[in-house]
Amino acid sequence: MVPFVAAAVQVAPRPGPLTAETVKANLAHAAEWTTRCVESTGAELVVLPETATTGFTPGMGAPDLWELLSEAPGPVTEPLAEVARHLGVHVVLGTYLRGPTRGTVHNAAVFLGPTGEVIGVYRKTHLFTGESAVNQGWVTPGDEVAVVDTPLARLGAVICFDGDYPELARILAVQGAEVIVRPSALLRSADIWELTTRARAYDNHVHVVAANAVGADPGGLLYFGNSLIVTPIADVIARGTTHEGWVAARLDPLAMTQMSPGSSRPQRFDHLADRNVALYAKYADELTRPAATPYPHG
Repeated sequence: MVPFVAAAVQVAPRPGPLTAETVKANLAHAAEWTTRCVESTGAELVVLPETATTGFTPGMGAPDLWELLSEAPGPVTEPLAEVARHLGVHVVLGTYLRGPTRGTVHNAAVFLGPTGEVIGVYRKTHLFTGESAVNQGWVTPGDEVAVVDTPLARLGAVICFDGDYPELARILAVQGAEVIVRPSALLRSADIWELTTRARAYDNHVHVVAANAVGADPGGLLYFGNSLIVTPIADVIARGTTHEGWVAARLDPLAMTQMSPGSSRPQRFDHLADRNVALYAKYADELTRPAATPYPHG
């Protein structure tokens, strides 16, 4: 990893019924804000929210949504790919993508390199309540993690609700991720948003760049922004508000030299190196067998 400026851009999807023209307008809007952000901050990595091309709840079923989408690369990635090419930056675009058959839709984070090429795609593996096609939703889950090598750092991705699962971020860290991006359209409290984002950074001693949506989506749900950039010692070094805009910060590979920001005490422990892997191996079945909370819930 080298020192570089990262930014989380929070944009609102266009309200009203979702159409092909709406998707084009959302892409143009995201491209405009990305350009403004880079020109103002010098960001070399820009992370956009989850499903920035459509909004999280599309107000239609998977077959109709599929018709408005493309694969990656394709029409739903090209406007941001052109921005990445023009500015020479890395962009992470949150978008729904077409699967191989009509009605198969993935919630994805697309990594775009500084020449506009697709350098990685992550398809969300932990689906939020109501999103899953199994539960009359519109998304089919992915089944692979993604860690992408770039000249800036090794980047991994989680998408919104994925960030609730320590196991997923741990896999990314063990695979060498130095920065985890978290495109999101979070529908819970700001406290949960901050708690889980900071925890995943601290659990694994990685930077986390978390971009959260604002505004209302076609389904009428509202998003609160509050995008975050967090260091490997859980220090929030950038925090957004509730309107469209961005937050940016310099990510420093020396962020773990102190126990806490400004402390005279050096950071001596390492949550990866200090794992009790023999214990985990002993209880491997417990880590993977089905389970559920013992508490009643809705």
